[in-house]
Amino acid sequence: MAELPKDVQQGLKAVGGPIALPAMYDHLTWYQRKQVREDYILLQKGLCWHCKADLSGPPPERITKLSLDRRMFGANLEFLKHPIHLHHNHRTGLTIGATHAYCNAVLAQYFGE
Repeated sequence: MAELPKDVQQGLKAVGGPIALPAMYDHLTWYQRKQVREDYILLQKGLCWHCKADLSGPPPERITKLSLDRRMFGANLEFLKHPIHLHHNHRTGLTIGATHAYCNAVLAQYFGE
């Protein structure tokens, strides 16, 4: 069996057990962010924190009809390749919930979150 990559091994060591929610977003490793995102998905029963639609599908048209500023998110909107994001408060640093990538962008652009 192949050995896990070193960054994955470090992520597993860093977790060291359950992470209390909400968590300080900037203090989490990428692996911990993944764990926290998955915890929120379970808590939210698979629904997006923002639009309340199923996270396994696309956000509703009322969200996707809002255009995204490519100056803010990059010309190719690369972040959309990761369909579920961990939303957090930029002022307090605390995590809020799991959102569709598009919903997360709408929250940032239209609501300053």
